[in-house]
Amino acid sequence: MTTPALSRLKLPLGIQNLRQIREDGYYYVDKSGMAVDLIDAGKYYFLSRPRRFGKSLLVDTLKELFEGNRALFIGLAAESRWDWSKQHPVIRIDLGAGEVHSRAELELRLHEIVDDHVRRLGLTLHNQSLSGRFGELIHAAALQAGQRAVVLVDEYDKPILDNLADRETAAVMRDTLRSFYSVLKSADADLCFVLLTGVSKFSKVSLFSGLNQLQDITLDARWSALCGYT
Repeated sequence: MTTPALSRLKLPLGIQNLRQIREDGYYYVDKSGMAVDLIDAGKYYFLSRPRRFGKSLLVDTLKELFEGNRALFIGLAAESRWDWSKQHPVIRIDLGAGEVHSRAELELRLHEIVDDHVRRLGLTLHNQSLSGRFGELIHAAALQAGQRAVVLVDEYDKPILDNLADRETAAVMRDTLRSFYSVLKSADADLCFVLLTGVSKFSKVSLFSGLNQLQDITLDARWSALCGYT
């Protein structure tokens, strides 16, 4: 008598979306408990990992948690540890798609991201500058939801890395992003949680001088298994 073979799930190669992994029957290494631990332990984080190390899936998992999508966490560690009665507005900024090679292109891309969230949340903004609109978006989203907002930035450094061969352009990308990210400090009262992820680790002096409250967990042993699996 032969023993029936155990059913095998599919490996989620290249899939960075928690909903697709959970609903379409892929293997999933449960990181939701660690995500809750991270949220409980602090507010502002920076994480650097190489590409294809699971950063985007981590960002997506945090998004689904804060938006209160409980169905995706049934049977996972977070199900019994998360307050599902609260839904926070999530502002996700993904700079991984495409390339930009000038200040104008980068500012346009960031304006488009802000516009996408304005339409999704049904808001109206009055400021015109990029940093002004970003700050107003955070405040308006928190005010509308009655809960502080969450900002998740994926591939924060890609516009700089794409221009490393041209130091002058890379510096322009750095300065533009520094001005944009510095809004997060002044928006502290409207923010519940902030995570920036990327490949590189630029010094706080060069890029994060206006955001010195970021906790760098890149080499922190407590979070070494936060992304990916072995």
